[in-house]
Amino acid sequence: MPSELPVALTIATSDSGAGAGIQADLLSFAARGVYGVTAFAALTAQNPDGVSAIEELSPGFLQAQLDQLAAYFPIRALKTGMLFSAPLIAVTASFIEREKIPAVVDPVMVATSGAVLLKPEAIATLEAELLPRAALITPNLDEAAVLLGRPVSRSDELASTAAELSARYETAVLLKGGHLSGGTLIDTLVRPGEAPLQLTSTRIENVNTHGSGCTLSAAIAAELAKGQPLPAAVRAAHAYLQAAMKQPVQVRGERFIGHGVRNV
Repeated sequence: MPSELPVALTIATSDSGAGAGIQADLLSFAARGVYGVTAFAALTAQNPDGVSAIEELSPGFLQAQLDQLAAYFPIRALKTGMLFSAPLIAVTASFIEREKIPAVVDPVMVATSGAVLLKPEAIATLEAELLPRAALITPNLDEAAVLLGRPVSRSDELASTAAELSARYETAVLLKGGHLSGGTLIDTLVRPGEAPLQLTSTRIENVNTHGSGCTLSAAIAAELAKGQPLPAAVRAAHAYLQAAMKQPVQVRGERFIGHGVRNV
């Protein structure tokens, strides 16, 4: 008889190019040994070069998906990705509050290509309703700058910036430092009242990093679904992402994150 798989949920958006979004989340869930279920907030027409169209789904349809999933599956952790609008964020926040499921919130705002993935008027709802309900938020430096209203441009600011965000939203923060220049990357985990944990890695060249944030947050949610405490979940997910970038897949002559890597 097969062993029981933990269930993890992604509430996010479809990436038709499959490098990011719900598609990357499901690949990451499978690689980390959990059963992935999905709730779609929007659909995108995109490839790694850019996003040409976004189709927002209705809040009622998102709610229906979440209700069906919660009625059947024992969801042990979830992640959120691109939610696009205030009504969709509100539905998601209400679901997290109702179901008391540990939530990894990736506050997706702008694509690497520059496409806007969160309506500007939705930022207030994100801050007021979703971020305080998260078990962990995983902003990159651009997203942290939007939330704080100032740029973050130096590696010696990472720990204090993560601590500031953690205090503001009263939750754990994993601040991703990959947008800084240099060969060493630093991701900083801060939990309220605890010292920072910094995870370092060497920048991996010649790999398209499209979807790296989705991959990391999905892997963290998978580890939480398996019962790992947060620091261990973050460490395992960080190691998985590094391995997936060091063992890329090649499509159309370009190297992309190799989500299928296992035994990390």
